[in-house]
Amino acid sequence: MPRLVDQIREVVAGFAVCQTPPALIGGLALAAHHVVRATQDIDFLADLDDADCLHAMVLDLGYRCLHRNDDAANYRRGDEGLDFIYAHRPVARRLLAEAETRDVGMGQLRVVNVEGLIGLKLQAYINDPRRLRDLEDIRQLLRANRATLDLMEVRTYFELFERSELLGQLLGEDGHAADG
Repeated sequence: MPRLVDQIREVVAGFAVCQTPPALIGGLALAAHHVVRATQDIDFLADLDDADCLHAMVLDLGYRCLHRNDDAANYRRGDEGLDFIYAHRPVARRLLAEAETRDVGMGQLRVVNVEGLIGLKLQAYINDPRRLRDLEDIRQLLRANRATLDLMEVRTYFELFERSELLGQLLGEDGHAADG
């Protein structure tokens, strides 16, 4: 864990090059929303306008670029992974703008809200249905945040991907009415 903390601190310090500071998403962001699970890489939502600055900063830190386009970039340094999802659509830019500083168990970081994190995990699952970990993360986020969740916002993400029935199933599993 200390190595991951050092990796995060190093990368976050480099965010000074950004116009808009990136926000944590992925497995580490779950902790800020009352779900804990192991993960091996660090995932951030970053503004596409900052992609070139981030790319140069990450390369200067000794990472190698595995993939990069207008939607995402993946980097590795030894066994350390660092991934960026680039916000360029209005919804993603809103999630980035509204990200709040929260405790993630390894310090305070900007984190996408729980509804947005569910939406991003849903998109990852839709893009690759073999990513069952993302579906389980959604399930756990719904359970852990049921009392405070903006269900209308969550519904918009499921409707966007034509998966309203899936949301009903996930909510039903928790013993709650799916129309909450």
